[in-house]
Amino acid sequence: MRLHQPLQWILLFFFLLASSFDPLATSLASDDAQLPKVPCESPNYSSFPFCNTSLPVAVRARNLVSLLTLPEKIQQLSNTAGAVPRLGLPTFEWWSESLHGIAVNGPGVAFNGSVRAATEFPQVILTAAAFNRTLWRAVARAIAVEARAMYNVGQAGLTYWAPNINIFRDPRWGRGQETPGEDPLVASEYAVEYVKGLQGEYDNGEAGSSSMMLSACCKHYTAYDLDRWGNYTRYIFDAQVTQQDMEDTYQPPFESCIKEGHASCLMCAYNQVNGVPACARGDLLEKARKEWGFDGYVTSDCDAVAIIYEDQQYSSSPEDSIASVLKAVKLGKVQEEDIDRALLNLFSVQLRLGVFDGDHAKNRFGHLGPSNLCTQEHRELALEAVRQGIVLLKNDKGLLPLRKHEVSSVAIIGPAASYTSVYGGDYTGSPCNPTSFLEGLRSYVPRTTFAAGCMDMPCETTVGFEEAIDIAKDADIVVMVAGLNLTEETEDLDRHSLLLPGKQMDLVRSIASVSKKPLILVLIGGGPIDVSFAKEDPLVASILWIGYPGEVGGQALAEALFGDLNPGHLIDHCS
Repeated sequence: MRLHQPLQWILLFFFLLASSFDPLATSLASDDAQLPKVPCESPNYSSFPFCNTSLPVAVRARNLVSLLTLPEKIQQLSNTAGAVPRLGLPTFEWWSESLHGIAVNGPGVAFNGSVRAATEFPQVILTAAAFNRTLWRAVARAIAVEARAMYNVGQAGLTYWAPNINIFRDPRWGRGQETPGEDPLVASEYAVEYVKGLQGEYDNGEAGSSSMMLSACCKHYTAYDLDRWGNYTRYIFDAQVTQQDMEDTYQPPFESCIKEGHASCLMCAYNQVNGVPACARGDLLEKARKEWGFDGYVTSDCDAVAIIYEDQQYSSSPEDSIASVLKAVKLGKVQEEDIDRALLNLFSVQLRLGVFDGDHAKNRFGHLGPSNLCTQEHRELALEAVRQGIVLLKNDKGLLPLRKHEVSSVAIIGPAASYTSVYGGDYTGSPCNPTSFLEGLRSYVPRTTFAAGCMDMPCETTVGFEEAIDIAKDADIVVMVAGLNLTEETEDLDRHSLLLPGKQMDLVRSIASVSKKPLILVLIGGGPIDVSFAKEDPLVASILWIGYPGEVGGQALAEALFGDLNPGHLIDHCS
């Protein structure tokens, strides 16, 4: 937690809804247990004008702001908005995550109540490989249903910080897996469909204030594709971007996300853009409002406001702490109307979500509950996303598809063959019923054996090679699972090599040299991997890329290998 910030950035804090801590440690609520569970609860708290659903959103938002004292206003400007007992307002948590399913990365989500799991869809880079707008929106819609269901039982929020639509330009970037890829058009189209699916907007008759199922947030604005590499971190990296590259590459996804998707949130990034912190680029933030019609709220990434001073040293005038906000207002350094404008944006989003419409059971989505999570329909959708995203990279001499009646035994090798925890990539929650690659193959060929080959995905030693070689010698078909996991690529961790980690390449070659038939290489991971050695090796017959497939990866892989789905429609002709 960062405690000291320059006074001039306190104003920025009001506009950005800094998302890592409460600006004031004191709370006006003496006993949270005395608060209603939801705002505008009848009969004690339903008479306020902001609770009147017949009034326009703008009128209700202005009324709520007018009723707050200055300390109460300030308490609303963090991800955990403070309670206001006298108005019947409980705390409100803005930070929830839903990149490819309900995730536990933010404080707004918990799997410790009546809901213990949620559908884990494939990581974004794999779903994007389907190039299917309808699929993208359907996945986002399913996530929204599960999120609303969890909200109704108090285990999730309503405002989600997804999608990640940064351009995956540097192949080493650890978070590239979270994005739709390197193409601005694909990222733009994905952004629109995800936001429309998640927000599920419908017109309530009032121009510019449609109601929403959830709030989506386009992140990270902008030119962000470095986390930690060498001596650089995302906190100090200065992206040097030409005007043409900005307009042609980095901005289109955000413009589409706002103009066509109508996203209700925009998150500014940690990095600097041409020498100025992204969260201090007033020109870019104003562009979103004035040119793209953005009418939602802007949030900084976690601690991004503090980083402007503490890491980037963009300002040389630190204040004692963010708690001096109140003093700053009284000294005239910040105008209260600036705070009010930020609050109007925040409350307008909450009003569109129905937060001030009374009890959950009375709103449009109050019927959703635990039975709407982990449904067969959502599992089938997750499976379809993997089916459409798998890419066949090589298939010498037509080895695939395998013919079930011709295969009596299979050996599957690699740590990821049985570790389903690998399949989600980053920003995951608690999957419903994950199926491993091993389980998937055994459903087709009961005589399927397994050896890890390496102790773990980094594969730093040859421990395990001998066991893997032994089972490979005896099997009709050998499937080798290699690639990446979060020890190689994730938030705050970029890659230093595009080759297979550690001794994985040696393991592939060792297995290929003893197997009865040329082996099948399955690549897992969200970033590009240089497998030129396998492309040229006649002992490696087939190569499939399966990304991070989520909870149904095992079934999808088996279907692809045995011809119940055809990944060849997306083949990259490298053989």
